[in-house]
Amino acid sequence: MRIVERSLQIPIRWDRNILSDIRDSVSEHLGGDSIPVRFIVSESSGRYMSVEVGVLEPTNSETLPAMPNIFHLAKRSWENTDSFNAVFIVPTGIGAEIGGHAGDATPVARMLAQVCDTLITHPNVVNASDVNEMPDNGLYVEGSVLSRLLMGTVGLRRTRSNRVLVALDAFHDARWVDSAINAVNAARSTYGLETPGIVVLDEPLRLMSEYADSGRATGEVVGLDGLLRAFDQQRGRFDAVAVASSVEVPIAWHMEYFSSSGEMVNPWGGVEALLTHAASSIYNVPTAHAPMMESDEVAAVDPGVVDPRMAAEIISITFLQCVLKGLQKSPRMVTDPQHMTAPGTITASDVSCLVIPDGCIGLPTLAALEQGIPVIAVRENRNLMRNDLANLPWNEGQLNIVENYWEAAGVLAALRAGMSPDSVRRPLGPVSRITPTRAQKSDG
Repeated sequence: MRIVERSLQIPIRWDRNILSDIRDSVSEHLGGDSIPVRFIVSESSGRYMSVEVGVLEPTNSETLPAMPNIFHLAKRSWENTDSFNAVFIVPTGIGAEIGGHAGDATPVARMLAQVCDTLITHPNVVNASDVNEMPDNGLYVEGSVLSRLLMGTVGLRRTRSNRVLVALDAFHDARWVDSAINAVNAARSTYGLETPGIVVLDEPLRLMSEYADSGRATGEVVGLDGLLRAFDQQRGRFDAVAVASSVEVPIAWHMEYFSSSGEMVNPWGGVEALLTHAASSIYNVPTAHAPMMESDEVAAVDPGVVDPRMAAEIISITFLQCVLKGLQKSPRMVTDPQHMTAPGTITASDVSCLVIPDGCIGLPTLAALEQGIPVIAVRENRNLMRNDLANLPWNEGQLNIVENYWEAAGVLAALRAGMSPDSVRRPLGPVSRITPTRAQKSDG
């Protein structure tokens, strides 16, 4: 089986049934031989929206694994205001000005965490090769799990630590396989990572980087069967999985990327997201991917001093430590609705706000719309997505568009205090006077 991405044009219906309309349109276009694992609206204008859907599909006659429907929404009936918990997302592969490279949105995460009880974020924000500086009150959650949390179909439970299985593609240069093993042992000896071991995949896992028509980084995953067998054979021995394999990127892209001053979209993350979305959804465990060095030729590329946002990528040879450290305390997933009501479980009812780059419409944004969760969209975090968020049918005051993350932190602080964010701005307009209209009597 493989994971690929399909580009579709579907009608725009900006009403309160957006998710169900999208689900039906995607199902109609894809048919029954593939399972959606990731969904992005790259552009919406006129009568149609351009969507890009990552799908799991068979390559021969194999049976696809059971997976949850990514478009299923469990509507929250109330909001728990005992704590203030924000979700911070920078979608992978969209060329975001902040968070489009190696963990360069981490300072934003650390700042936003200061005005939250809990900040829930994902690997693309804080993974920085050998560095992972998650805020102390942060939760490291794989992207598809974040979507399911907001959709109301998954809960999160904090853990002291996870048993992190490492799945290693050994169909590779022995030098880089050894480097990955050394990275795992370094984690065990320095910050006490617990692992049942390193499982060597029995067939190559190929991640091939591509760019979509929108310019987003995406790709294709082939050889998924070997990884799923490793999950099955080790079931019960792990709580999270780190996958280490190479991402096939043309060598010319390496030099172009590092010499682009951050203008070229990072070609690695998009295809990695396809893999981890599928794996996390099938097994309901936190999953993250680290790209192994492709070859000695790639390792010999010397771009010199690079854009600061890329520097973490230059100083690592395994890119694995950020993944291992993040997964060590990634929260456990709760999928049984009865268990989701247990004390200490974070569900959609506990989410107080969503922070995203402006223009981004995917499942988290659509879920927040349906769940009545306030959204803060940041203009300064420019990206490739071409959507006007104001076109969505928000409740009054639900969408807050700000210029930068400094302002986003201020809006979070106001929401946490139970204040209208507009109350700290000037001019402060007069309150609206609403005159009720009398119902007209019928002639009958």
